[in-house]
Amino acid sequence: MVKRKVQTRLEVETGSGAVLGGPRIRLLEAIDKHGSISQAARRIPMSYKAAWDALDDLNNLADFPVIQRSIGGAGGGGTKLTDYGRKLIAMFRAVEGEYEEAMDRLHQHATNTDAADKAAFQQLLRRLALQTSARNQFACTVSRIEEGPVNALVFLALDVDCELQAQITSESVKQLRLAPGREVVALVKAPAVILMNDPKTRTSASNHMTGIVSRIHEGAVSAEVVVELTLPRVRHIAAVVTKQAVRSLELKVGLPATAAFQASSVLLATFA
Repeated sequence: MVKRKVQTRLEVETGSGAVLGGPRIRLLEAIDKHGSISQAARRIPMSYKAAWDALDDLNNLADFPVIQRSIGGAGGGGTKLTDYGRKLIAMFRAVEGEYEEAMDRLHQHATNTDAADKAAFQQLLRRLALQTSARNQFACTVSRIEEGPVNALVFLALDVDCELQAQITSESVKQLRLAPGREVVALVKAPAVILMNDPKTRTSASNHMTGIVSRIHEGAVSAEVVVELTLPRVRHIAAVVTKQAVRSLELKVGLPATAAFQASSVLLATFA
């Protein structure tokens, strides 16, 4: 195999900001081959939790679900790709070939480029690679904005009959050029999410999302609880709570739970 002149990595962003890169594509390809998330994670390799986190992000941000799960039955259940998931793989691999050829041409041109210009270009690439640490990311559309002298309340359409609220400064509304119909990504850190075991419970938090506990990852002190939301589209939200809270709330996989978080805990990101 001929060694490439320049090593590149392709990442694809949708209009709503979903990032699709090599590791996630390889994960989808392995799921398509083995029909199992655990087996696919071992082939990449990545941890089972990291594989689920990646799939949660894709399902939350993509226009359609990428995987379909079956539980039990004669075949023992499993996971398979949706037609949309296979189309994502085909699209990515096709673009990847064109991208690598373009980067080779860029590298050839750069050999005759001023060193200062190359340094500036490298810095730009590093900035473009910036990623967020927020565990929860939701592709939304701005439905309306209530502006005040200092702060604004931004209402975000997530799904049919599901609307999130974000409280940001009025200056941020201008900087992000927010307006009804604008696509954004809502970011919520997992520690900012509180959990309740009664769907009817309401708090002072602006956002309440109900669903079923799908996974619980326990650590030494804390636990990450992932809730599959009761929405037309498969979406998940993760919360980090203490192990004591898991026990006191009697949170278990398969049981209902409500996730709540303040509008001030929601960060918004837009894409040019």
